[in-house]
Parts: sequence; C-alpha cells; structure tokens
Amino acid sequence: MQQIINFVLRNKTFLVFLLLFGLSLFFTIQSHSYHKSKFINSSNVVTGTVYKTANSVGQYFNLAKENKALLEENRMLKSIVHNLDVDTMKPAFKDSLKLDTHYKFRTASVYKNSYSQSTNYLTINKGKKDSIKVDYGVITSQGIVGIVENTSQNFSSVLSILNTRSRINAQLKKTNHIGSLVWNTESPEYAQLIDISKFAPVAIGDTIITGGQSTIFPKGILIGTVNSYKIDSGGDSYVVNVKLFNDMTNIGHVFVIENLQASEIKSLQKPKDD
Repeated sequence: MQQIINFVLRNKTFLVFLLLFGLSLFFTIQSHSYHKSKFINSSNVVTGTVYKTANSVGQYFNLAKENKALLEENRMLKSIVHNLDVDTMKPAFKDSLKLDTHYKFRTASVYKNSYSQSTNYLTINKGKKDSIKVDYGVITSQGIVGIVENTSQNFSSVLSILNTRSRINAQLKKTNHIGSLVWNTESPEYAQLIDISKFAPVAIGDTIITGGQSTIFPKGILIGTVNSYKIDSGGDSYVVNVKLFNDMTNIGHVFVIENLQASEIKSLQKPKDD
C-alpha cells in the first residue's frame, strides 16, 4: 500500500495531466456530434475486431464438435437419399422423412488404416455394442471403403477395397453393365473393374458405382472413374483401371451401412432342399 502511495506522490503531476486530458476528451465528445460519431465508429471497429478474433479462436476449439454434427447430418442425408425410390416417388413426397427404410447409416472414426500391403484392413471405433455386424458396408462421402469382416465389443475390422480378397459388385453408371471391383496391388489410387462385357460402351472418364446386386451396398455408391481399359487375356471382357474417388491413404471418418432387408434376401437366395 505504501508503494502505491509513493508512486502517486512521485507522479502526481503526470497523473493530474492524464485526468484533465481524459475529462477534456469526454466533454468534447459529448458536446460535438461529429466527434461523438467518430468515437463510436472507432469503438465499434476495435470491439468488432476483438469479437471476431475471439470467435475465430472459439470456432477453432469447437471444430471437433462441429465435425461430429456434420457427420451426423451427412448420415441422415445419406439414409434419406439411399432409401428413396426415385422411380415411384411422388412430388409431394420429396419433403417427407416418412420413408420405406431399407438402409441404416452409422458414423465411425478410423483408428488404423493400412494401404501398402497386399491384404489391407481398417480398424474403426464402433463394434458389437454399436450394433455393427459382419458384412456391413463402409463408405465415406467420397465413395466406397470396404466391408466389415470382424467385430469386437468396441471395434470392427474392415476389409479394405485395397485387399486382394476384396471383390465388390460394381457397374458403369451410364449403363447396366455389371462387373467386379478387385485390386491388383500396384497402387492405392487405383482399383480394377473386371468381367465387363467387351460390348459395353466404356470410355475414359466414365463413372463407376456400386451395382446394388448384393446385400451389402445400395446401388449408386460412388467408386471412381475410368482411367484406362483393355481386353482381358480371354478376349471376352474388359479390364478397366478405375481411379478411386477416395484417397485410401487418408481415411478419417466413415459411414457404416446396414441393409435392413439383408436377412430376407439371403433366405430367398439359399438353395432349397428337394
């Protein structure tokens, strides 16, 4: 306390000057509208800058929460899109969420992702307690990723499309020509579409999508584009080199797809005893 008193006594002349200067500014601003408006505008600039900076910092630390919200919104939108029957949908039905649901989408994060081996897998942070089961499809907003192969209570192992054991039903988007998506291990950027009829109108740049002829993926999930193609050794079909939409070396968040009609479809496909 004594130090504060000594400081005031030593600097009393300067402090009196600051007080009088402040009072003069106050009365000048209050008595002149021009000066008052300039002061308010200047204050707004300063406070606006401060609030903008604070908001930017807050947004940065809130990114994880916002990303989670966006993932949940994307999950809902994908569920709506892939459950729509476009051919029979009535115009008044477009704004309704009362859908005949065939697919259920869940979000998950990737804990581990391999892409440099011949048999690559991903590990995601959802498992049995999250109702994840074997043979569920896994995608991102960019396209196909793989198929759930094993599950534990809290995690699941996903067979990547960059795996020599992977074989995905796929087709040319512009036609109904169906083939199988496989991987030749040469590059994580490309997969190969085989068993496409040599009479199919294939062209570089064509889009490849899932064919919908399995119980795993809905029809129309993006895969990639035709980078090149050639007739296979048998001479009856094309081998199409597909540039993947997904960067398979950088997968962070995924959607897990459950086909709610899979059991019914599989029961019909089982051979019947005579």
